[in-house]
Amino acid sequence: MNFLAHLVLAEDNAEARFGNLLGDFCHGVDVSALPPVVHAGLLRHRAIDRFTDAASEVRAAKALFSAQRRRFAPVMVDVLFDHFLLRHWQRFEQRAYSPLCQQIYQDLWQQRAKMPPAMAATVTSIVQHDWFASYRSIEDIGLALDRIASRIRFANQFSGSIDEIRFHYRKLDQLFLQFYPQLQAFVRQLGPEQTALAASKAPG
Repeated sequence: MNFLAHLVLAEDNAEARFGNLLGDFCHGVDVSALPPVVHAGLLRHRAIDRFTDAASEVRAAKALFSAQRRRFAPVMVDVLFDHFLLRHWQRFEQRAYSPLCQQIYQDLWQQRAKMPPAMAATVTSIVQHDWFASYRSIEDIGLALDRIASRIRFANQFSGSIDEIRFHYRKLDQLFLQFYPQLQAFVRQLGPEQTALAASKAPG
């Protein structure tokens, strides 16, 4: 899952949201030195990623894309699923989107000084440019994917991937609607993030 879903599925406090987003930026970070709440959020991020990667609906979504973009398919699906989360917000969330999004932005902004540089830079851009609002537009999703593709260091044909997304849009939407309730149930089953942290430190 991409940034928005991880933050929505995090516990409702600034350090937990920091930890849930840190999963995409923790290369070189001394995880053992993290504050307990941040560490617990990181564990939830990793559990969500493992569950997502193993889901049959997610594998089916990735398999829809052409061979030339198959290596890019995980990125395409991650970003697109944030789009679908916004599209179907009221189906999955009792919380109103706008105040929750503003609280997420505020929480991330508060934690910026503690973040690795790449994460702090990304968070600055997310907040200042209101990335999540742009996820509502399929055109903006295409632009975001093209920007990601342009930063990949090896030669690729990943730009223009939005054309394939448009072609498979209805099927991808159906797969998301099948998958996301399962993810929500999995997160509920995980229980409080502090419980996950305690379990990770238990002997054996």
